[in-house]
Amino acid sequence: MNDKFLNMLGLARRAGKLSLGHDASFESIQKGKAYACFLCCDASDRLKEEFDRTTKFEGRNIPLIETEYLKEDLHAATGKEAAVFTINDEGFANTLIKLLGGTD
Repeated sequence: MNDKFLNMLGLARRAGKLSLGHDASFESIQKGKAYACFLCCDASDRLKEEFDRTTKFEGRNIPLIETEYLKEDLHAATGKEAAVFTINDEGFANTLIKLLGGTD
């Protein structure tokens, strides 16, 4: 695994700034800890719609980004298979968004 995005994701996990999975991500958004929410490309349509609503509910403006990564890619990077995750640190969130945008 030699991918900057996945490496940064692993670093965010080790730093305790990553919420993996439905329940952890949902709670992170509700408590106002999430700076960005990411979905794997193989996430279900139902999950995508639910988090689209959740990130915008009550005036929240949390970026929701669908990645090109599969759940198994996320598993390799973090040790847990999940289709959704949030980043709970502004610096990590901005870096990951930039990496997905193709800018270094």
